[in-house]
Amino acid sequence: MTVTQIHERVPAPALVPVRVVDNDVHPVPKNGQFLDHIPEPYRSRYFMRQRFGETITYDAPDYDEAKAMRMDAFPADGGFPGSDPEMAFQHVIMEAGCDIAILEPGSPEDIRPEIATARAIATNNWLDAQWLSGQGNWHGRWRGSICVAIEDPEGSAREIERWAGHPYMGQILLHAEPRPSWGHPKYDPVWAAATRHDITVACHLGRGAFDNHPRPPVGWPSYNHDFMVTYSLLAANQVMSLIFDGVFERFPTLRIVLVEHAFNWILPLMWRMDAIYAARGGDVPHVKRKPSEYVYDHIFFSTQPLDYPEDKLELTRSLELMRADKLLLFSSDYPHWTYDDPTWVLKHIPEDMRDAIMFKNGIELYKLPESVPPIEGQRRVF
Repeated sequence: MTVTQIHERVPAPALVPVRVVDNDVHPVPKNGQFLDHIPEPYRSRYFMRQRFGETITYDAPDYDEAKAMRMDAFPADGGFPGSDPEMAFQHVIMEAGCDIAILEPGSPEDIRPEIATARAIATNNWLDAQWLSGQGNWHGRWRGSICVAIEDPEGSAREIERWAGHPYMGQILLHAEPRPSWGHPKYDPVWAAATRHDITVACHLGRGAFDNHPRPPVGWPSYNHDFMVTYSLLAANQVMSLIFDGVFERFPTLRIVLVEHAFNWILPLMWRMDAIYAARGGDVPHVKRKPSEYVYDHIFFSTQPLDYPEDKLELTRSLELMRADKLLLFSSDYPHWTYDDPTWVLKHIPEDMRDAIMFKNGIELYKLPESVPPIEGQRRVF
């Protein structure tokens, strides 16, 4: 009997439907994994004295680095949370019940565009080697992010071209800090490469190369709390720039996901943009539709952070008003202290929106399979 005949006689395992897509899981390199991936001459000139995977740069309660991460996510080998693919698999896939997770490494930021691109190249090479290809992804549940340095649009486009055919690269990842804002034509090579290959673009919040913090419109605030809120303002600025500068008219299939920038603010922003457009639409003849229509066709948000008032009914009403099932993707933010378990998020989402937010939007945006081989012992959320 041939091998082919044996395979034909042995039934394939029944597939299980994908019910949770997590669009925000953070891998980090172990020390020694990353440096060799940085291309020369940048490795020798700029990176030889840096150590990767040995520090935490993250907002945490009381500025305590130990509290910045889930305490059960520290590997036994002394690495930082997110450095062990097997531990992440146990927490995210087996225990939390996520079926597919999008990996989002730290953004490659540097005030010098060529250095940021070198870091992006190394990040993508490391992510593929340690998480996506071979043993790191034996289960096929990880999807990676093509990290790009948007300060270097041409270099970003080359990096997108390099990874576009990879079976496990699910999106393009950048950050919201560049100046000028995203509507400027200088960034068109990034949007062109993304749409040419029909890949979703994600923007994760981050403390960028510019002053190390997002800078509020009125100048530097007094407390870190102000900076945390400012991330949403930064995202709002980029949404307006994409719409009013005509990016979605130039690239009608472009899709943008704003990760960890919160989302409740988009409803009043749409109201305000539509009102101004109704009064002064002639000022922007390249904008062909109401701004809110562009939002619903092109912009998405992660559920984490899920902000809500004391009266949960007000959250439900706001989700209904903003048509959240058209805009939201579930995200856990593993392994950070702000981690949201999928069952906790489900309790806050109206029942008729759960399928769209927890898995359908993710499947569509990232072109994921609707079913996967079962893994014995995996938790099923719903």
